[in-house]
Amino acid sequence: MSESSLKRSITWVQGTTLTIGAVLGCGILVLPSITASNAGPVSLLSWTLMSLLAFPIVLTIAQLAKKIPSAGGIMAYIAHAFGAKTSALLSWVMLGSIPVGLPTIALTGAYYVNDLLPTNRWGVVCIAALILLTSLLFHVKGIDLSAKVSVLAICLILFLLVMAVIVAFPYVKISSFTPFAPHGWFPVGSASVVIFFSFVGWEMITPLAEEFKRPGRDIAISLVLGAGCISVLYLLVSFVTIGTHAYGTSNGMASLSMLVAKGWGHSGIIITTVLALFITFSTVHANIAGFSRMVYAQARAGCFPAKLARLHPKFQTPVHVLAALGGAFAFILLLYGTIALDLENLLKGPSVVFITSYIFTMLAALKMLKSLTIGWFMALLSLLITVIVLFFSGWAIVYPVALAVVGAVFLHLKKTKRTND
Repeated sequence: MSESSLKRSITWVQGTTLTIGAVLGCGILVLPSITASNAGPVSLLSWTLMSLLAFPIVLTIAQLAKKIPSAGGIMAYIAHAFGAKTSALLSWVMLGSIPVGLPTIALTGAYYVNDLLPTNRWGVVCIAALILLTSLLFHVKGIDLSAKVSVLAICLILFLLVMAVIVAFPYVKISSFTPFAPHGWFPVGSASVVIFFSFVGWEMITPLAEEFKRPGRDIAISLVLGAGCISVLYLLVSFVTIGTHAYGTSNGMASLSMLVAKGWGHSGIIITTVLALFITFSTVHANIAGFSRMVYAQARAGCFPAKLARLHPKFQTPVHVLAALGGAFAFILLLYGTIALDLENLLKGPSVVFITSYIFTMLAALKMLKSLTIGWFMALLSLLITVIVLFFSGWAIVYPVALAVVGAVFLHLKKTKRTND
């Protein structure tokens, strides 16, 4: 095997768990409660709507992955549709997603642990650092080991979530669903915008295409099964949250704790903490997998420094990208520990980056797929959804624009240097 070739070892089972891990975040612990508090029982309709709308995005990405099975993922699709320059600029925009977003997610999981075992802010930072470091070390060893770890983590997460629903289900009351829309029907739309961010991350499976044993078949299976599993989980948790009226408290994590406490009493908070920790790790783990391969592929294409395109001589993993990610994670955590940045604001920038990447991906799909086919219409519907959500981004829209400018400067200087040489 060539040193520049990634090892093919991922099956559809591992691909499905990596997909679930990339999308299923800590939002499932708090968003059903938040949306129910803001909209009432009608929020269940918002969850149903967004679950259904996730499938056009997933199926569009699956078709593109089958057409171009590359470690470049969505960057490869955009390069094919709009040229290498557009892809290179979007690659720089994507640099502002995972390096900032994952430390924030790790901090969220660390705060769940802090609720059970109180410590200070730097203690929370250390817990988050441990989550990130553990995942990075697994990825250095290879995607096969990382995928197996993901299978184990997702199985435990699914077990705990299903158990939470089962123990709470007997306490569901029909009266909890009336009035169904206490604040009117407009909150269905506003709740859907919040819920949309629980359905991002599908694109992180596509950069692993060169490491799937059968990418043409298994990527589509992984995406569809992952979407189905996540949609069912979200709907079940939302249903029992509303049905047991486990919402309306000031504690962000109270929703699932209250559900589990229905059957397990005070130990429910311990179970919720363990669940939050595993969900956090799984999300971090799957997104590092996809993002590191995307950066590696773009460095291989000349968009980033060539050093990032080097693989580990033994494990055939993008170790230089992983090391760079480790440095970025450390910077964000140190920044948070020093000046206590707001976690919600930290997530706004990466969220807009993901929305921007979806818009370009769907535009690429409209150009690459045959016009007026089912796939083409799915891409059009997905484009409309993401554009509407982008309008609610506010000041954060400046973030991807700034990253694109930095990328343009780098690529211009590189071109100038190459010309002078």
